Amino acid sequence: MTEPTSTADRRNVFVLGLTDLQRHDLENMRGAERFTFHSLLDYDSLVRDTDYDFDALLDQARTQLEEFDGSVDAIICHWDFPSSMLAPILAHDRGIPAPSLLSMLKCEHKYWSRLEQRTAVPDVVPGFSAFDPFAEDALAQVDLPFPFWVKPVKAHSSNLGFEIHDEDQFASALEEIRAEITDLGDAFNQVLRRVDLPRELQEAGGNTCLAEEIITGIQAAPEGVVSRGRFDVHGIVDMYKDPDGRSIERLDYPAATVPPEVQDRMVSTAERFLRHIGFDDGAFNVEYMWDPDTDRLRMIEVNTRISQSHSELFLKVDGTSNHEAAIDVALGDPPDMPHGEGRYAVAAQWHIFHDHDGVVRSVPSEEDVAALQRELPDTHVTFQVAPGDQLSDLPHQDSYRFKLGSLYLGADDRDQLVERYRRALALLPFDIDPVPEAKAG
Repeated sequence: MTEPTSTADRRNVFVLGLTDLQRHDLENMRGAERFTFHSLLDYDSLVRDTDYDFDALLDQARTQLEEFDGSVDAIICHWDFPSSMLAPILAHDRGIPAPSLLSMLKCEHKYWSRLEQRTAVPDVVPGFSAFDPFAEDALAQVDLPFPFWVKPVKAHSSNLGFEIHDEDQFASALEEIRAEITDLGDAFNQVLRRVDLPRELQEAGGNTCLAEEIITGIQAAPEGVVSRGRFDVHGIVDMYKDPDGRSIERLDYPAATVPPEVQDRMVSTAERFLRHIGFDDGAFNVEYMWDPDTDRLRMIEVNTRISQSHSELFLKVDGTSNHEAAIDVALGDPPDMPHGEGRYAVAAQWHIFHDHDGVVRSVPSEEDVAALQRELPDTHVTFQVAPGDQLSDLPHQDSYRFKLGSLYLGADDRDQLVERYRRALALLPFDIDPVPEAKAG
């Protein structure tokens, strides 16, 4: 592509809920001089808020684009719902390449996705059952033995996700789910009303829950794009769980824990599913679990976008971030991701967790971060908490532990990655006061 010679020749890329970190990544990627990046709506209304009005957000976004004095060349989404559903609607308004809303919903609605997976790729689907969390006989609707996992059909990360071993745990989980599920579920129903639902989805709207068989093993995720019918994977990422096996603690790239033939199965299964639902002109990452003892491969979920958590990893290993692939697809250009052209052989994202509720008194200072970068150059850290925050009040946190931030590191090998992570953690002090039991929750 010929590079523009002036600012006026740049293509305008709108990013839903653009953050300073995303802008930094975008403006430092390969070929960034060809684009001008604009925030479409803001982070607080799209991500930090927890009570959404989808139709109102859509109207606000349409107004912003209509009032823009220039061409709207691409619309990019890196966040979960509601951004993930706003992006294709806004793109189709303007004839910009994007997946159909129907294909997006067949990924984003977890029960609908399982039904479609059972048709297209039944060998990788765990046992599952939908239930109404507000029903008196909710447990009777679950056709699975204990233990099982429950979650809403639409949620952020593992929020409102619970591992259930008996009736008491199920009843306790229902209390929390009933109190919070409508925050997201009601807005998701606004989207569902825009399509014709199949018969089995008529009574399974946004406030429905899913029970699923618990699966164990090694977790990994291929990431790629489908662009004008061309399916392409630009990398596979290892996903390491914490010692309790409940949440993702670390991401490594490139993947090394899963044999090449299993990686091939992951990729081919993802392609079969995405083609089955008619997904095109969009980015994706598909999470899998592989049991090395039985060689059973199970699909966890299909995400309809690149993962921001992977961006720095691709940059460190391949020489550019996956933002580039997402922009190429949104512009209708064939993606051209490099491989192995970065500074490091391996890279990782580590989450910084705290296991109990508390009030944040202090986070690492600018001086602490500067000391980290002096000792471990090219290490990046992001924080998700600030002084005064109570961890249990923060949006989009797991139901069982709290994320304080993330570390991104590159290294020559995985042993060196571990050493650098341990040293980085020691250089980043957090001060968190425990919450008395009477005030917890």
